[in-house]
Amino acid sequence: MNITKSHLLSSAVAIGLITSVTHPAMANTVITLRQQGLAYREVGRYPEAIRSFKQAMDLAPGDLSNHVLLGWTQHRHGQLTEAAQTLTKAFYLDPFHTPTLNALGIVYLVQGNIAGTIVTHTWATILAPNNEVAYYNLSLAFQQAKQFDWAITTAQIATKLEPQNPHPLLALALAYWSNNKIKEATQAYQEATNLAPNLNNPSVRKIDLKEAAFNIQQIQTVQQIAESKQ
Repeated sequence: MNITKSHLLSSAVAIGLITSVTHPAMANTVITLRQQGLAYREVGRYPEAIRSFKQAMDLAPGDLSNHVLLGWTQHRHGQLTEAAQTLTKAFYLDPFHTPTLNALGIVYLVQGNIAGTIVTHTWATILAPNNEVAYYNLSLAFQQAKQFDWAITTAQIATKLEPQNPHPLLALALAYWSNNKIKEATQAYQEATNLAPNLNNPSVRKIDLKEAAFNIQQIQTVQQIAESKQ
């Protein structure tokens, strides 16, 4: 997504209140560790980022933002099992924390745990009806589950919530195509590439969609949609 999941999640949790730290010096240390972790992650130094976020979580174990930052960074580093474990612990601490649900749902989606994705993100949309991340990922999950009407509906909601983001439009194109609605699929694809012309490049599109949580089969289907327009 242009407004990427990592950007959304980082923004949502990096400024979170340190609820479990009462000593000012310790609170400052946690803030510093978070900043260090984000800086390391920005340049791809994931092991150092993970270490910083773990230290922050050890100092403030009740602060869910530390869990989400750690879990999302583990996900970015390819440690999907560890990410799911970290975020599940955060969920048990507070099952109403939307950033945790968003991150956990994305990890489930990349793992191929479609049922977990659907349950987690559906709960997230109930808690936050304008949660575009959840609707977008639900569309990708429903498409994999061959629930194409639901995939279309959730993608449509995501496009309304993020009208300048091409990825919900590509999810919508994928859902339409899967439901044999070829005209609608090509139109949605065209709208997406109007927003981001670089997505017409197959190499760029493949990398971009992988980062946006499309699986291999979904990326290949989008390629078919692109070729149908040529």
